[in-house]
Amino acid sequence: MLNNVKVVLVGTSHSGNIGSAARAMKVMGLTNLVLVDPKCEVDEQTMALAAGATDIVQNATVVHSLEEAVADCGLVVGSSARSRTLDWPMLESRECGVQLATESEKHPVALVFGRERTGLTNDELQTCQYHVCIPANPEYSSLNLAMAVQTLSYEVRMAFLERQKQDYSESDEDYPRHKELELFYQHLEKVITDTQFISRDKPNLVMNKMRRLFSRARPENQELNILRGVLTSIEKSVKSK
Repeated sequence: MLNNVKVVLVGTSHSGNIGSAARAMKVMGLTNLVLVDPKCEVDEQTMALAAGATDIVQNATVVHSLEEAVADCGLVVGSSARSRTLDWPMLESRECGVQLATESEKHPVALVFGRERTGLTNDELQTCQYHVCIPANPEYSSLNLAMAVQTLSYEVRMAFLERQKQDYSESDEDYPRHKELELFYQHLEKVITDTQFISRDKPNLVMNKMRRLFSRARPENQELNILRGVLTSIEKSVKSK
């Protein structure tokens, strides 16, 4: 199950942080590391700080974009400070561990961490169904990348061990992969643009709110298929007129 949990590092600029993050992962039983557009090379410092987790670094997947990293994932959670400008479904760290452990039994999931200084962009955060905020001391909440990876990896492991202990099965809910959601959003934007519900020159004003709505609702595969069917029906009706 834990092999289905991806730890995704976006735009990492310090090679040692990749090694430290890999070490934090391995301690908690996570092995699937993905590097998105790293700004540094894997070097001697990476391997030194990875200590006994050099295998995770050597087997890490390197991709150009976050979209590519999470295309096969049914759940994507982005690590973020609470935002006043981007209102998005939030998870506490313990809830995040439970959600990731539960859904990783059915499909790949991703835990995404941003750049050391600036974190994730708003566009990257909107790629995620949820954001997670570590409830650190508000008077001194500075966590380095490896600390954040360690904290949330611990929560995933604790949830995994609890599920093993309880040995219960979840419902048969199955959620669409990220690429399927993106196809839906593209379809939705096309239909509501063609029907003049939104302006062609400023589609994001509404689409950002629509993405937030569906991220909060978390439609299952069958529900998403129904929504795609509704959009197709609207397209046919418009063409016939």
